[in-house]
Amino acid sequence: MTPAATIDIQRDRRHPIDPMIYGHFLESAFFGNIQGGVFEEGSHLAYGGDDVRNGLRTDVIKLCQELGLPIVRWPGGNFTSPYRWEDGVGPRGSRPRRLELAWGSEEDNHFGTDEFLAWCAEVGTTPYLAHSCRDVEDAVRWVEYTNYGGDTEYTRQRARNGHPAPYGVEYWGLGNEVYGAWQMGHRSAAAYAADAAEHARFMHAVDPGLKFVAVGKTDDRDGWTEAVLGTVGNQIDYLSFHLYGATTQLIDGAAEYDAIVAQSLYFEQQIVEYSELVGGIAARAGVERPLGLALDEWNIRHVEPASWPAPQPSDDGGTVERDLTGLATGPAHRVNRWNPRTLADALFYAGVFHALHRAGGREVPVTMANTVNLLNANGVIVARPGGAVRAATYHVWDLYQNHLGPIALGADVRSPSRLAAVRQGDERDHRGDFQTRSATVPDLDVSAAQTEDGRSVRIAVINRNRTSAIRAGLTLDGRREGLPARAVVKQLAADDVLASNSLGAPDEVALRDLGTVELDEAAYDFPPHSITLLSFDVG
Repeated sequence: MTPAATIDIQRDRRHPIDPMIYGHFLESAFFGNIQGGVFEEGSHLAYGGDDVRNGLRTDVIKLCQELGLPIVRWPGGNFTSPYRWEDGVGPRGSRPRRLELAWGSEEDNHFGTDEFLAWCAEVGTTPYLAHSCRDVEDAVRWVEYTNYGGDTEYTRQRARNGHPAPYGVEYWGLGNEVYGAWQMGHRSAAAYAADAAEHARFMHAVDPGLKFVAVGKTDDRDGWTEAVLGTVGNQIDYLSFHLYGATTQLIDGAAEYDAIVAQSLYFEQQIVEYSELVGGIAARAGVERPLGLALDEWNIRHVEPASWPAPQPSDDGGTVERDLTGLATGPAHRVNRWNPRTLADALFYAGVFHALHRAGGREVPVTMANTVNLLNANGVIVARPGGAVRAATYHVWDLYQNHLGPIALGADVRSPSRLAAVRQGDERDHRGDFQTRSATVPDLDVSAAQTEDGRSVRIAVINRNRTSAIRAGLTLDGRREGLPARAVVKQLAADDVLASNSLGAPDEVALRDLGTVELDEAAYDFPPHSITLLSFDVG
């Protein structure tokens, strides 16, 4: 049988994959990220006792440890803008209960800096703290509390709170989406850039080892990037940007599949264009520090009509069944934060990782990414009072982070494709319809890598085709005989493209180890709507 596609892996084109692109995000007061997620005081699944770990969910910690979390951003998100860190330290019973202005809830502040950093230590991850960039004094004292090693009121307070030694938090965000009118502290590019420069200067005075993430935006019609890089470019290490996809699968079901999996092309387009924009402006502005991009918020939103009954979380990990009889199916603008991730979502996420791998070789690479969210709220892990479960997307992180390899290789792919109107994320036109752009969507998307010693080559292949397997001929450096006749195969697939996991059925979507497989004339049949990892020993 003649292959319909060809994949040639080129070892002379290589660059490192930064492990921090597999990072995560937690936001306080946000749909079970913290309360009922990583933290649930009084739960039989949480630590008890009198120390700062009280309330941390041990089942969630175990799943995070198994996966491995390179970096986690907290406390937000939008929550960052009005947050005062001192509300969240000290005896829990003495912490103030505040009206929380990002999401309109009441925040008891029982999960604060010490709880987050204790959780990071339990999980084994690097903390990334985001400050509002609205108050230099507040920012400086937060760094003093977490990192300073001297004898001051704040270091004594840290000791009284159970941590005499400095935490050594290295990564700090200078604000969140300050360009948006929805943020407390929204201001112009020039005003933000001046504030960021002052914050960075005095936070560095406390700890010169800090790394800063400044607020960026891909829509640069107002000159945001030029103002920020021109003012603070030589003080920062990352410029952030946020991307969100959108799907109406709750309305249209499996008919949404093609629109879901194609949106990784929109992400890649945005990544490439933003990298080029930042590189050009940085050069003109005389920025000498090496810059990385931080995609520190990204996911795909499950949207539905606001006229539907509000979704509620079910005990099994999804949503409580609703009666939608006779209700309108549009317009779809409300995000359903409780709907679980599906296999189709997993293929989208895999496509974004492929884009991030390719972007790692650019002049201004993406060197950090943090998905929204780690826990609940369409997260990688779903927690309920009775337990926690790996979402379908958990296995995408596992596949790429733990099995692909740290050195990206070139991949020349010829594949069947289709011309499609690719949705431009959650962007809408004046009628409220999704904006689209015509693009060629290949059925196969490939990311290749090798181990540090070069003895193993791995090929991750997404087959976006919903109904057809695709046979691909494989070559290494242009030679079919360059690859061994057998490969170790891992695969993420399910019969239903909208399959998801629950506490009652935790393995509907799971990474399957298919063992060693003999290849027929250096070709492999990639199943429909699947992700396959082939590992070759080339030592």
